[in-house]
Amino acid sequence: MNTMRFRYASLEKKAFIIFIQIIMIGYVVLILYPLFNMIMSSFKSTRDIMRFPFSLPKAFDFSNYVSAWVDKGFSGYFLNSLYYTLVSMAFVVLFGSMAAFGVSRYIFKGNTLLYMLFLSGIMLPLKAAVIPLFQIIKGFGIMDSPLSVIFIFIAMGIPSTVFILSGFMKTIPAALEQAARIDGASELRIYSQIVMPICMPSVALVVIYNAVPIWNEFFFPLVFLQKDRLKTLPVGLSSFIGQHSTNWALLFTGLSIAIVPMLLMYLFMSKYFIKGMTAGAVK
Repeated sequence: MNTMRFRYASLEKKAFIIFIQIIMIGYVVLILYPLFNMIMSSFKSTRDIMRFPFSLPKAFDFSNYVSAWVDKGFSGYFLNSLYYTLVSMAFVVLFGSMAAFGVSRYIFKGNTLLYMLFLSGIMLPLKAAVIPLFQIIKGFGIMDSPLSVIFIFIAMGIPSTVFILSGFMKTIPAALEQAARIDGASELRIYSQIVMPICMPSVALVVIYNAVPIWNEFFFPLVFLQKDRLKTLPVGLSSFIGQHSTNWALLFTGLSIAIVPMLLMYLFMSKYFIKGMTAGAVK
């Protein structure tokens, strides 16, 4: 159908379509080439990177990956980031969806105020409250513990989760819940077996929206985690950057490893992500 439309379009419209396609292709190349060059540089030595930064590697030698993963302890950083991200996202989706269900499906006094409190978490950066956070974490006695960053990551993700899911849940017909209540379904069953399955595209949007910043977070793990065995990928990558020299080969190798989980997540969840974006735009 699109081919037929292009074939019978006017000359001016064809020229405009071709121009837009050229721009989009150039944009894709602009985005993908640095990624491609980073992966290719992970197979070079630091000397070759400095001498021939844009050339292909002479051979695909995986010694940099072995050195980063085993010798530099990158496997521990990777597993730490994976653990913090998975646990944080599990509670973000659970608590955020429950809060969104209460705000969107029930009318009570203070409903709007509660919703605005959640929205304020999006507008105010959490890093601005690092001193009160430090005092709270220290008061709880969980400094230099995985719980410190997990709690902060949960707090980072819940406001946007409530905002996204509550907007989607408001569009669900109330007749579905009423029919379920007539059949004797509890509120927990309505939430878990009716509302949440319908909201899965928006849940995928929430996961992608929050998992990437959590995975890439550098500041809070740097402040609250001092033990080397607890550090995350971004903090571990900083060990390759020295005051007088930088091991570019291992740095590019670490970056290449770090993008794999997020890339796989995008590939497997892209369909649901697009559905969630489209549903939010239409509704």
